Amino acid sequence: MVKPDYARDSADLVTWYRGVRRDLPWRLDRDPYRIWISEVMLQQTTVQAVIPYYEKFLKRFPLLETLATSPVEDVLEYWAGLGYYSRARNLHKSAQALHEKGFPKTFSELIEFPGFGPYTARAVSSLAFDEKTG
Repeated sequence: MVKPDYARDSADLVTWYRGVRRDLPWRLDRDPYRIWISEVMLQQTTVQAVIPYYEKFLKRFPLLETLATSPVEDVLEYWAGLGYYSRARNLHKSAQALHEKGFPKTFSELIEFPGFGPYTARAVSSLAFDEKTG
């Protein structure tokens, strides 16, 4: 049974979130590709800085297939300004592997792909597929 304090704390947290949440473009749907792109872009980059890059990037690479089959030079061009270019290279490398094998739904599968660390794998599996990642 859940302790009453935990239930109250949970309710307080939900109330707080409803008051301060932001409408962000990657929260519009539960597409694992879009969630993954946002999580990688948000690594060491502020939300406000990411939003225009995210929107521009997805106009150019709207689907996993588009990203996977594009030259890495195109990916780097659309990443320009975000810094940490290894993120873009890993994103491209992972996109190729994901396109070939399919987008997995679990943390344990996602973590096997290049550029998927524990946080990103948990974020994608929980936000896109409702996996309880603890």
